[in-house]
Amino acid sequence: MLVKVFGSAVFGVEATTITVEVNIDKGIGYHLVGLPDNAIKESSYRISAALNNNGYKLPGKKITINMAPADLRKEGSAYDLTLALGILAASNQIKADEIDKYIIMGELSLDGSLQPIKGALPIAIKAREEGFKGFILPKQNVKEAAIVSDLDVYGVENIKEVIDFFEGNSTLKPLVIDTRKEFYENLENPEFDFADVKGQESIKRCMEIAAAGGHNVILIGPPGSGKTMLAKRLPTILPPMTLNEALETTKIHSVVGKIKENSGLMNSRPFRSPHHTISNVALVGGGSYPQPGEISLSHNGVLFLDELPEFKREVLEVMRQPLEDREVTISRARFTVTYPSSFMLVASMNPSPSGYFSDDPNAISSSPAEMNRYMSKISGPLLDRIDIHIEVQPVPFEKLTEERRGEPSATIRERVTKAREFQSKRFEDNDAVHYNAQMNVKQIRKYCALNEESKSLLKNAMERLNLSARAYDRILKVSRTIADLDASEHISPNHIAEAIQYRSLDREGWLG
Repeated sequence: MLVKVFGSAVFGVEATTITVEVNIDKGIGYHLVGLPDNAIKESSYRISAALNNNGYKLPGKKITINMAPADLRKEGSAYDLTLALGILAASNQIKADEIDKYIIMGELSLDGSLQPIKGALPIAIKAREEGFKGFILPKQNVKEAAIVSDLDVYGVENIKEVIDFFEGNSTLKPLVIDTRKEFYENLENPEFDFADVKGQESIKRCMEIAAAGGHNVILIGPPGSGKTMLAKRLPTILPPMTLNEALETTKIHSVVGKIKENSGLMNSRPFRSPHHTISNVALVGGGSYPQPGEISLSHNGVLFLDELPEFKREVLEVMRQPLEDREVTISRARFTVTYPSSFMLVASMNPSPSGYFSDDPNAISSSPAEMNRYMSKISGPLLDRIDIHIEVQPVPFEKLTEERRGEPSATIRERVTKAREFQSKRFEDNDAVHYNAQMNVKQIRKYCALNEESKSLLKNAMERLNLSARAYDRILKVSRTIADLDASEHISPNHIAEAIQYRSLDREGWLG
């Protein structure tokens, strides 16, 4: 007897429906075809034990299973439940007339219980698109999949519950979640807060500007000056995620199994901080069967690279294209996948190999050659993509012992959100640009026009400080953001003056 059961495979952040055809005929043997990987080939042992432990059996006949489309590689153990239900239905051990109306996924343990799967959200989205009645999956993933409306999502703990469901002996109910209500209820619950940061008022201002314009930023300071503390609090002042951004972000984390058990839609912006020993594949994504890397897991959030010069140069160079295009494309011989990677880059570094500024009493003097060798690990093209360079000085004892709390993240976020609203209106006719950091040269000339006084100030600053040519456009972008924070339509000289401060690494003589 031939039975068709449906599962799903995830490529990139999109799912493809897999038709599992199970045919049982005279003879003996177990034949699994359709490009399964080793985890799927081994499923017969898990299925056999799970069926035996629940009062069923693997039939002693010729079992042929085809996973279509047959030219598409299938991987992972999430097809165990799909195959097991197909075998039971094809051998008439269960009656399942409506089995073809559901997507069924789950990894089986030997006792028949189910283990969580990856990619539940994109699978649920695809199931709804293709008109399936429901989605049956492990209970640990049910809240994640139930985000999708107009689809019955059933969370089950073992295979017996699924069998009872199809035979009509179950009271299994679909999980219904009011996605919008749950999302907005849990929106305000930050783990970190800028109110915890003592002193560093100028750096907080800099971070506010970076958040308002979506600017990449590099913090330069000695150990213990608070660079990591400040970076971790940046997501708390970014505008709250929209429902679409939350859905996009959750899909990426779902694909790699990073969603916490029994949790649904992500409502806080991601913050990723990979170690400096990371490989380029782990950073941008890839592998034989490409998976998202750290830059995609940072999508709609912050990627923090601590001690930037300690990263391998080739690792940093692979970020150049994703920083520009806000997506990363990974090509293989048989297929290509694209992952979104629109993130804010925050990097930190010491000002010298000794870890201190040259005028610091703890500094060990470094020769120009040592400084150049240290700084050469960061290429000019990468620095071109970082709009703000800021020096972070250690916090004096008087500030550390102050009882007064700083300005909370919520207050800063309100100003940032208002500035982003100005930018949304400005770029409403351009789908590729949403905030100031994304402006190209043509848009900079259009929206960052300067009066004569501002031009004169910028010219004098570039000549006196020997600022490089690449600093010019960056200063204009940042000054446009500062003007937006002031709710000013035009860029004034004080906006330009403040923006000039944020180009430390472009100043001639900075290396000593």
